[in-house]
Amino acid sequence: MLLRHLMKTTHKAGFVAIVGRPNVGKSTLLNALIGQKVAITSPKPQTTRHRISGIVTTPDYQLVFVDTPGMHQGKDLLNRTIDKVAVSSLKDVDIVLFVVDRKKTAAETHIMSYFDTLKIPVFLLINKIDTLASKHEIDELIVSYLGAYDFAGYYPISAKETTHLEQLKRDLIKLIPEGPQYFPTDMKSDQSDTMMMSELIREKILYLTEQEVPHAVAVQIESLADNPKEKTLDVGVVIIVERSSQKMILIGKQGEKIKAIGTAARKDINQYLNRKVHLTLWVKVKKDWRNRPQDLKTFGFGD
Repeated sequence: MLLRHLMKTTHKAGFVAIVGRPNVGKSTLLNALIGQKVAITSPKPQTTRHRISGIVTTPDYQLVFVDTPGMHQGKDLLNRTIDKVAVSSLKDVDIVLFVVDRKKTAAETHIMSYFDTLKIPVFLLINKIDTLASKHEIDELIVSYLGAYDFAGYYPISAKETTHLEQLKRDLIKLIPEGPQYFPTDMKSDQSDTMMMSELIREKILYLTEQEVPHAVAVQIESLADNPKEKTLDVGVVIIVERSSQKMILIGKQGEKIKAIGTAARKDINQYLNRKVHLTLWVKVKKDWRNRPQDLKTFGFGD
């Protein structure tokens, strides 16, 4: 009777890093595993700039998924800093999910080189199988990785369609160690509300602007104030760009672009905070901020 009681009260908890090159669907996978949106997504590479934890908690286990920026050899200081964030995320986790959506190339080989010193299971996740025409295509993709690394398992998945994710979760739970919860039961992410608001605004910029503008943007929440009269949370936001031409594109003709960004972002923030928000957006030029260490630190990148 005592043994049965002890078996029932055994609790497991562990950290699982989600890594891969840019635009393979890591953030979509995180949101699907958590069951709600905790990370922004877009079709553009390098959407994720920060390490984000999403948390799944049940009475028996807690899985902490660590979404990382896409691993790549960046040209500017911002992207090199982001790459270091992704690499450092391999430390102090229990399992690694290596997400790919194509046959092995030099980019994937470069990422796998970071696994050589790891002494933890690494799973290969072949994402976006909903876009592949046949099982034969999936098999060809898997074969290209055979022998490249001693993976603990191969999982064809669709983060968008949530295909095979429940099986993946079950296998992860088997491998994570016994231990107590790291986060409160109702906590779904380690992101603050202000960080999520700035990310939701940046997400709309990624969707609504083209060329170099999305990647030259940083978003800062400058002020928060309750407005009892209007029953709103008034949020002042500064959007940083590198050149005056980018500022003009972002504002748009007669302010139409910045208005569209604000309207789309406000809807998502209202839903996220479950309250009415009023956004005021300003656009500011800070030349070459992506290559200035002090600017990167001010905007929340690096140490």
